[in-house]
Amino acid sequence: MASGDTALGICSDALLMIGAKSISSFTEGTDSANICASLFEDIKKQSLMQYPWTFSFKKVQVARLATTPTTEYTYEYQLPSDRIGPPRQVFISNTAGQRPINAYRILQDKLLTNETTVYVDYQYDVEPFEMPTYFVQFLKYYMAWHLSLPITDQTDKAAYWQSVAVGTPGENGRGGYFRTAISIDGQTQPNNYIDDYSLIEVRN
Repeated sequence: MASGDTALGICSDALLMIGAKSISSFTEGTDSANICASLFEDIKKQSLMQYPWTFSFKKVQVARLATTPTTEYTYEYQLPSDRIGPPRQVFISNTAGQRPINAYRILQDKLLTNETTVYVDYQYDVEPFEMPTYFVQFLKYYMAWHLSLPITDQTDKAAYWQSVAVGTPGENGRGGYFRTAISIDGQTQPNNYIDDYSLIEVRN
């Protein structure tokens, strides 16, 4: 993990990339500091939700509430406060090999279901010091893209950093350094192999 990284450091590097001065504090009173303070958290969350990054997931059991849904389902559960976006998968047990369920509904920060026990896999709001180096670099490019126009008022510079971060419009946000970052992220997971395949066994 990039343990020395901070929101301030990421913003300062992004400002340098677009030819602006770095900042020493979000409260120093400059336009750059005010813009970074306003945009950073939202842009960070947006960049995390761009992809199911392996480092951005938690698996937890969620607490069943004393209150009950008005209609449709029997129970409601409190979703984690640090999540971003809806849960990726919902389970009724933490036993290995369990399949996720789909008989539930999300309403605001509650999960409604008829199940008496609920576990969720979800993306959370990762702090910069918890982020791996490849994602920090992606976030710097992503910030440079979004800071270019409000800081420099140059659309061509914003377009350039957009291409660096996520590629050309024709790549649908899946090019640029984003492609490199997801490739590195994928290396943290083992490849899946099919050890046996019944149709091949019958043929043999």
